[in-house]
Amino acid sequence: MARTLTHFEKRRSRTRYRIKTNAKDRPRLSVFRSGKHIYAQIIDDASAATVVAASSNEKDGKLPKTWNLEAASAVGKRIAERAIAKGVKQVVFDRGGYIYHGRVKALAEAAREGGLEF
Repeated sequence: MARTLTHFEKRRSRTRYRIKTNAKDRPRLSVFRSGKHIYAQIIDDASAATVVAASSNEKDGKLPKTWNLEAASAVGKRIAERAIAKGVKQVVFDRGGYIYHGRVKALAEAAREGGLEF
């Protein structure tokens, strides 16, 4: 018997499908949020490769609290700096099924301030 998807998994696949079909020429900025950390990757779907990654779990520049808004905005700034260094300026934001609120919103706004366009 096939496993049914949870509401979160349905929402994640629905948003990812829309992103992949509407923006084929831009890489996507994917966000994963856990209880303790937040992670961001810029993924090129054409080659199925991660271009740039940043997280609150990195050894250099680690904040004392890695689960708050400050840590999320630091990850957003870090991902923007690394993406611009690699030559990526325009991305599509993939919130990964999470509501655009709190830490996800802080990461996105910091990435915009850092120079990414989406």
